[in-house]
This record gives sequence, C-alpha cells and structure tokens, in this order.
Amino acid sequence: MAHVPSPDVIAAELTRRIVRGELLAGEKLRQDYIAAEFGVSHVPVREALLRVVSKGLAVSQPHRGVQVAPLDPLAQKELKLMRLALEPMTLLHSVPNLTSEQIREADELRHACDQADNIFDWEEYNRAFHAKIYEGCNMPRLAEIVDNLQDVAARYILVHYRNRWRPRIDADHHGIMASIRRGDAKAAAAILDRHLQRLNLVI
Repeated sequence: MAHVPSPDVIAAELTRRIVRGELLAGEKLRQDYIAAEFGVSHVPVREALLRVVSKGLAVSQPHRGVQVAPLDPLAQKELKLMRLALEPMTLLHSVPNLTSEQIREADELRHACDQADNIFDWEEYNRAFHAKIYEGCNMPRLAEIVDNLQDVAARYILVHYRNRWRPRIDADHHGIMASIRRGDAKAAAAILDRHLQRLNLVI
C-alpha cells in the first residue's frame, strides 16, 4: 500500500517551495492541483494550507482562495523585531538544558553552514543550526512561534542575498557555540542578538 502524505508533509513541502521562491508571491495554491500532485483528498490539503497560512507564508482571502503571501517590507521589519525579542530569550533558556549530543549536533550544523557552496544548502543548514541550539528551551509555545519566524525569515533572506551570497565562515555561529560549550547562556544570547541586529533585508 502506497504511503499517503500527511498534512505535515504537504505543509513542509509547500513551505520549502515558498521559501525557495519556487512558488511566487500572489501565486494561487489550488487545492485540486495540490491534492492531485500528492495523491490525497482535499481534506489533508486544506489542513496543510491552514498550517502554511498560520506561518505567514500564505494568505487566505474570501472568493480568491489561498495565495502565496506578498513580500512586504513592513512585515519584514516586524519579523526582525520579533526575532530580536524572542530568539535571544529562547537561547538563554535553552543553553542550560542542552545535552552533549545536542551540542555536538549543533556544531556539526555550524560546520555544514561554513562548508556550504550554495545559498539554498546554507540556508537550510543555518535554519537547522538555530533550531538545534533552541531545543533545550522546553517551552513548546515559544518554540512553535520561533520555528514559524525562522521559516518566514528564510524567505526574505533568500530574496535579499540570492545574487550576492558567497561561502563564508560565520564568526557569530562560532562564538555562540563557544559560549554554549562554556555553559554561558548570557554570552550566547548576546552574540545572537548582535547576529540578528545585522540583518537588513530590504526588498
């Protein structure tokens, strides 16, 4: 019996396509097309679309259905302010609870970021690195909000840096990991705050 994709799987794939620009702002996300592609009924597609809308990557409008969300400078500014408010706090609460295995995995993702030779791989490793260092927070509601912020931020990062990205060593990631290994949550959060302050994704 063939495996039927769950709403989570469908939502993750739609998220990936929107983040990477394979689905453009204003493009309709038609339930019938998506259901046919994934070989499912409209029910899991509707659930998947609701999850994509809840992330802020799509919008639902009466009589127009679901469309890829616009790239909005005001929304981007709000996104940066929210990340600055929430992510250093998340890391502050995460560091004391990170296991040695999680720290090792985070350092592997940091290394993968440094070794990436294209922006799409780098962005995925970068997002995974941030998610990993937040794993010890143990606050599921906060974790869900931060995860959604990461997805939306990734879209703006790719739009902004796509034509001028170059492979590089991320000194902030190195500093964050050094602080985590010392168990210095405040230092790690301070470096992360500086790291996020540098984002200036004018579209």
